[in-house]
Amino acid sequence: MSIAAEIAPQLPYLRRFSRALSGTQASGDAYVIGTLEALVEDPSSFPRDISSRLALYQVFLRLWSSMAVNMEPAKEIDGDAPEQRLERLAPRSRQAFLLTTMEGFSSDEAATVMRIDEAQVIALVEEATQEIALQIATDVLIIEDEPIIALDLQTIVEELGHSVAGVARTHKEALAQVAKHSPGLVLADIQLADGSSGLNAVNDILTTVDLPVIFITAYPERLLTGQQPEPTFLITKPFRPEAVKATISQALFFNKRAKRKAA
Repeated sequence: MSIAAEIAPQLPYLRRFSRALSGTQASGDAYVIGTLEALVEDPSSFPRDISSRLALYQVFLRLWSSMAVNMEPAKEIDGDAPEQRLERLAPRSRQAFLLTTMEGFSSDEAATVMRIDEAQVIALVEEATQEIALQIATDVLIIEDEPIIALDLQTIVEELGHSVAGVARTHKEALAQVAKHSPGLVLADIQLADGSSGLNAVNDILTTVDLPVIFITAYPERLLTGQQPEPTFLITKPFRPEAVKATISQALFFNKRAKRKAA
């Protein structure tokens, strides 16, 4: 089987990982394209002694880490505010955190991808978890028509120290909740109770407010087509609470870095 055929099923998930690691769709997709170009130029760089999924992520991280700007040490930042602490999050800690929580790799698999010892991965994940746990609390809107899933998400959100602004089951309810509560983050399904689209609801919300959005869906392939603007943050159902927590922290992390408000 060709390398292209082996890695094709993994590309949507690599794009998700790359966008979360880089913070934007454009930057994340550029690194994935660079990875594919590197494999075309030198097919022998694709490891054959590990699974194709591990090999693809390993090649990607080798490229990403080769860019000096991505691996610069955390800057010395004065102050002890939560967002200032987040600025100190080391690149390798973020890699380990995303690989194990968002992408579902075991610590051993993440060690293979990162080409380090498993003990180092465990330490890096713990470091990242502690840093991200210092995130400033915000109000979260949940757009989900299944009561049990909405309750699970509410529990996860509150365990992280955030508040639930409301739960919306339809497009109309979602818009009303945003107007009423001005949330700082949205968790959205793409198929709602009245047959409307969570994606359309989010698009309408983003015409009036600028805030991070995490899509949680059983149909990720509907959003990861590579042919239209796609979400930076995407979780597949059935989800693991650790993945949701990681993605919430990452979404708010990048949002705070990019759009820090003056005190």
